[in-house]
Amino acid sequence: MLYSHIAIEGNIGSGKTTLATMLANEMDARLVLEQFADNPFLPKFYSDPEKHAFPLELFFMAERYHQLKNLKEQDLFKPQIVSDYFFVKSKLFAQNNLKKDEMQLFNRLFDIMLSSLSKPDLLVYLYSDVVRLQQNIKNRGRDFEQNISDEYLQNIQDKYLDFLRKQSDFPVLLLDVTNVDFVADKNIYDKIGELIFVEYSVGVTNEAL
Repeated sequence: MLYSHIAIEGNIGSGKTTLATMLANEMDARLVLEQFADNPFLPKFYSDPEKHAFPLELFFMAERYHQLKNLKEQDLFKPQIVSDYFFVKSKLFAQNNLKKDEMQLFNRLFDIMLSSLSKPDLLVYLYSDVVRLQQNIKNRGRDFEQNISDEYLQNIQDKYLDFLRKQSDFPVLLLDVTNVDFVADKNIYDKIGELIFVEYSVGVTNEAL
C-alpha cells in the first residue's frame, strides 16, 4: 500500500463505515471504527440539540482522541490502518452545533489533542447529495437519526468540503457516491479499490465512479 493510514470520511449516511470495513477486510488491514453507539448524549442531542450539544461533542472528541492515540500500539502484523473517521471531524461537527463561548473552550482542548496525533496518509471523502443521505439514513433505521433535517446535513457537508479544499496536510480523494452502490455493484467497489492505490498530491482530487 502507498498509504499506511487511510481514513474514510463523509456525511451522516454516506457509507463510510461500510466502505472502511470492506477495504480493511480485503487488504487485511487494521480496522478502526468510531464507537458512536457508546455516546450516551447522542439520542438526547437529536431530541434537544441546544441542551446536549456541548457534552455530546466533548465526549466524541475524547473518545476519538483516545482511540487514535492508541494506534501507535498497533498490531505489528497489520501495519496498515483503515479508519471510518479522522480527528478533525470533531471540530467540524462542533462548529455546526456549539455556541460561540462553548466553541472557544472546545477549540482549546481540540488544539492540545490534535498536536499529538498523526494525520492520515490519504483521506477518502464520500460525497452524496442530501436526498440520497436521507434515503440511507431512513433505510438503516436508527430511531434517533430519523428527524435529522436536510439543513443540518447540508451544513455538515459544506463544512467538510470547505475544510478539505483549504487544508494542506494530506491528499484527499473525493468520490461522488450519490448515484452508485459500491456494496451491490462489485465493479464500483473494484474501481474504488483501484483509486486508493494511486499516488495523489496534497489537496483534493475528484474522481468519477
